[in-house]
Amino acid sequence: MPIEPAAGAEIGAEVVLGVSDFVAVLNQTLDFAYPQVTIMGELANLRISKGRWLYFDLKDEISTVKFFGTVRQLPGPLEDGMMLRVRGAPRLHHLYGFSVNVLDIRPAGEGTIKRAAQLLRAKLAAEGLFDESRKRRLPYPPARIGLIASKQSAAYADFIKVLNGRWQGITVDVIDVQVQGELALPQLVAAVEQFNGQAEPPEVLVMVRGGGSAEDLAAFSSEAVSRAVAGSRVPTLVAIGHETDTALAELAADQRASTPSNAAELLVPDRRQVAADLHRETARLEDQITSLVRAERNNLRHQSDMLSRQLKTLLTGAATQLTSRQQLLEALNPETILRRGYAIVRLARGGKPLRSSRHLATGAIVDIQLTDGRFSAVVAGSEQEKNHV
Repeated sequence: MPIEPAAGAEIGAEVVLGVSDFVAVLNQTLDFAYPQVTIMGELANLRISKGRWLYFDLKDEISTVKFFGTVRQLPGPLEDGMMLRVRGAPRLHHLYGFSVNVLDIRPAGEGTIKRAAQLLRAKLAAEGLFDESRKRRLPYPPARIGLIASKQSAAYADFIKVLNGRWQGITVDVIDVQVQGELALPQLVAAVEQFNGQAEPPEVLVMVRGGGSAEDLAAFSSEAVSRAVAGSRVPTLVAIGHETDTALAELAADQRASTPSNAAELLVPDRRQVAADLHRETARLEDQITSLVRAERNNLRHQSDMLSRQLKTLLTGAATQLTSRQQLLEALNPETILRRGYAIVRLARGGKPLRSSRHLATGAIVDIQLTDGRFSAVVAGSEQEKNHV
């Protein structure tokens, strides 16, 4: 609230303010005239107090301005001598004097930006953020992609064009972000967190941006974005700039691509190439099947011929054996013997063939079987009886 002149003071008379009133009046004036200012200068006297508070100066050839902030506002490691662009609110502190309360810090100039990236790269590498051992394999091809890009950019258009030209049926969820400027960094981090926070997150996160100067690409080499990419629970693919550009977020990702178009090529196969490969594979399999069928047919023919020969041999042997046994049976058949002039003599009362004349006595009746009939006879005598007389 403006300070009113003391009662009775004349217009144009000297205004005398107390110290606190002066501080209040000056801060009100600054709030009205310069609520925020952006100052660019060389970094000097950088120090951090209690691991939380940030103090530094920006200077040029003539002047020096003090700044105050928190370590969370650091874009990464800094060192004296760097050129910075700092946005902040000018304030006169009632105890510590004039300074600018930091709202945003950005390296300025190609040399400073590259040096800041080098310092941050060394810091993150020492923490193992870029180690190959922590990188995950990307799904190939994914069914759903989470894309972080500016929808108005050529990088977005190139990625979508190449992706759709190579493969079909993939869902692409897009979070539209600024890819350079002060809002780029928080929007990129928020996009990664938003995809990771979904109940059913995409299978892979893709972050793309076209080429540009080191200052244009600075957000992708910031500590916050690099840590967000490295900490994503969804596998990440980052393609920033042209082939010669390498942002720290690319090093922190599970895989980097040289360009946005190359990112699409790494994620999905070329359906024309797949179709050609399938055609060649089909032809190869058909040739293999034809060869197998031919070989099996030849093998079956060979087996059939071999079995036929074996069966013929078995049948011939069986026939020979059968003939031999038939001949043996024929030779042993009593009727065959009778046809040769022999007879079978049996005792009439027992019916058993006689094998010795000792069982015959004079007057015994015997039954004699010839080849064409039978008759009975009475024994008149035998050699056995004569020998006993």
